[in-house]
Amino acid sequence: MGVIGVFGRRTRELPEAVPHGGLAAEADGVRVLRGRRAVLDGASVGVRAGEVLALVGPNGAGKSTLLAALAGDLAPAAGSVRIGGRAAGEWSAPELALRRAVLPQTAELSFPFPVAEVVRMGRAPWAGTVREAEDAAAVAEAMAATEVAGFAARPFSALSGGERARVALARVLAQRTGLLLLDEPTAALDLRHQELVLRICRERAAAGDAVVVVLHDLGLAAAYADRVGVVHGGTVAAAGPPAEVFGAELLGRVYRQPVEVFPHPRTGVPLVVPDRRTTGADIPSKHPA
Repeated sequence: MGVIGVFGRRTRELPEAVPHGGLAAEADGVRVLRGRRAVLDGASVGVRAGEVLALVGPNGAGKSTLLAALAGDLAPAAGSVRIGGRAAGEWSAPELALRRAVLPQTAELSFPFPVAEVVRMGRAPWAGTVREAEDAAAVAEAMAATEVAGFAARPFSALSGGERARVALARVLAQRTGLLLLDEPTAALDLRHQELVLRICRERAAAGDAVVVVLHDLGLAAAYADRVGVVHGGTVAAAGPPAEVFGAELLGRVYRQPVEVFPHPRTGVPLVVPDRRTTGADIPSKHPA
């Protein structure tokens, strides 16, 4: 890793790119407690450079908690998390910010910053480094990709929920880290912009980044993810390519809703639809909530 020294600042190590297929982050046997309840209990998953990993599962399964653990934002009670080949807790907050960018579920700001300034906040970790020279290009590229350049001067507080979501994503993209962790980035978006966000994820993976995205839409996960991790009962119940993981029995048990899984007639991508011939009330859950 390259080492930089900046007058008046702590010396930081600049990250090196993770080779394609190499582990960018890894959770191993992670246990996370909320009070006395184990939200995660033995969850393990690896995130590789050059791939999109989608985390799916029912409400309350622990998807966002696993994402926060992978980001190094949440210290597990047991198990380990590694980012860039090192234990997450060994990185300082500024060093982590050079290695991973996190998009939370909600984006709130107390002051009416213009959109362009909100996106520029994503460049803060690189201040004083040689990559500070990329600031203008990174901001412009991120705003163009997310289609928010047209309202760059508008205050963030005046935007709709979907517009805010895209601006928040632009901030993450402007950060230009090799690991992107996105928590439900499509939740507030219309059909067009849902597709836009997942295409961006695929583009970042093709450029060598590792992308983890929490999704509720199984169709989007099947269409765009290289691998999916089904989070259920505090652990990753299954992980692998969507065509291998998305089976009617597993999904019906995890979601307690009967489903049918069909290959798309043109692409072969799994299509998951509710089996409305029954309600699912009688389906047992292997891991009760």
